[in-house]
Amino acid sequence: MSIHILEVKTRRQLRTFIHLPARIHKGHDNWIPPIYMDDWGLFDPKKSRHYRYNDVVMYLAYKDGKPVGRIMGIIPHKYNRDHNENNARFAFMESYQDKEVFHELIKAVEDWAREKSTNYLVGPLGFTDEDQQGFMIEGYDQPPIISANLNFPYMPELLEKQGYTKKYDLVVYQVPVPGQIPENYQRIYNWVLSRHKGIKILEFKTKRELKPYIKPVLKLVNETFADIYAFVPFSEDEMEEFAKLYLPILDPEFIKAVQNARGEIIAFIIGMPDISEGIRKSRGYILPFGFIHILRAQKKTDMLTLLLGGIKKEYRGIGLDVVLGYHMLQSAIRRGFRTVDSHLELEDNTLVRHEMERMGGRVYKRYRVYHKKL
Repeated sequence: MSIHILEVKTRRQLRTFIHLPARIHKGHDNWIPPIYMDDWGLFDPKKSRHYRYNDVVMYLAYKDGKPVGRIMGIIPHKYNRDHNENNARFAFMESYQDKEVFHELIKAVEDWAREKSTNYLVGPLGFTDEDQQGFMIEGYDQPPIISANLNFPYMPELLEKQGYTKKYDLVVYQVPVPGQIPENYQRIYNWVLSRHKGIKILEFKTKRELKPYIKPVLKLVNETFADIYAFVPFSEDEMEEFAKLYLPILDPEFIKAVQNARGEIIAFIIGMPDISEGIRKSRGYILPFGFIHILRAQKKTDMLTLLLGGIKKEYRGIGLDVVLGYHMLQSAIRRGFRTVDSHLELEDNTLVRHEMERMGGRVYKRYRVYHKKL
């Protein structure tokens, strides 16, 4: 059987690239489709902001004339320059359980990266840490969460056979929501507020109340995430783009922020009721009626997903994580949630991991990002 690797150059090929995972994961109970509207914006060079400062290549694998795999190669020039690296990445890889197809796909990106004179190939890792990163290596039996990879177990196995080794792991915690705030947590919360009377906790009821704080929060994201591997700061235009994209689906009740006495945002946390089941029922299509499934899923789910959180450097270690967690737990209890999903956390992020474990959380999923010297 013959395998051919073709670079994606036409709109028809791009459509195949975007929709191929649905074929590969047919019958995969836990898999959820992407939001196709977002994928067209992400993968189309004419629309995606990421093509401004990255070299990008997309390949499709064909076997006997049928598409059987895909992969993207990325050279993040701005990130490499800012972090004194010279690495390439592979991302959005999908394949049937076929070692020859897998080999030809990863080899195509390796050859491309060598031609560009890069040192390592790292992945799965997209344009930024906001994209899917890592192959799942634990937790295959758990429910899916939007924006996290959900691969078959054979994917990391095939990658390791190609000579790839661990670069870093990411963990996901499942935190039970108690019936009421635990007494010890209440005591720590009261102590923090008594020691720092100048801080103000911001909570929101409407999107109109929330809107003026989007940019200050994203500026704090830029500051607090600066040392996170693969993070790319938001520009002013990208902040506007992010606000337009996510404000319609964010629930203001699950966004908390802290101001200092000067009115500056010094800490924040963003959560969202899990919408995975709504995306599955919509099959990834928001229009014309898919958004109804998503809105219903937000109301029916018993899981809250944490998306982002950060504390300004000079305010860390004074208990603001407890303040944010206290108010998020209050909202979760009020809405009847049973669990909180922490989303991806770097395994060496001991501060966040300690807070998750103090709240009774346990690691229930693990992802791995690999690398290989070229």
